[in-house]
Amino acid sequence: MSTSPARVKLTYDDFLRFPDDGKRHELIDGEHYVTPSPNTRHQAVSGNLHFLIRSWLEAHPIGQVFYAPFDIVFSFFDVVEPDLLYMSSQRAAAILNDKHVIGAPELVVEIASKGTRKRDETIKKQLYQRSGVEEYWVVDPERDVVRIYRNEHGRFGRAIELRREEDDVLTTPHLEGLELPLRRIFPR
Repeated sequence: MSTSPARVKLTYDDFLRFPDDGKRHELIDGEHYVTPSPNTRHQAVSGNLHFLIRSWLEAHPIGQVFYAPFDIVFSFFDVVEPDLLYMSSQRAAAILNDKHVIGAPELVVEIASKGTRKRDETIKKQLYQRSGVEEYWVVDPERDVVRIYRNEHGRFGRAIELRREEDDVLTTPHLEGLELPLRRIFPR
């Protein structure tokens, strides 16, 4: 009987040696994932979200929003680069340093593409859930949809799905008073 060799888990030390090649390199449970540079629509949506949240935060300075590339180090085997992340000032004081985030921000945003959609909705969602992220948005520029997962008692609840075609408005309890009309997020 033959046995397959044990898979070697990569670590944060390995992550630091990945090339700076314009691609997104991530470690999830010690496995290396590479994503190509984003397309134009992805960048437009990401830019719109960042601009809208950042503008609101300038008038309501309760936290910080960051955009990729910016690492979240959850563990020695889990290092990801979400498209956007938000941390309250209180949380940032505990987990933000001059290089990256060490721990779970309140809100993480991934902008899905054909190449990342499945990963965003499965292993990344599981990682964010088990790492203590309180809210996770999967933004789908191909469908003009945002799926919101909120952590309830250590698990993400059923997704709340918002659609541009329905004139839906995205809100979050982490940024109370912020309203993001999907028409402003998804350019036409």
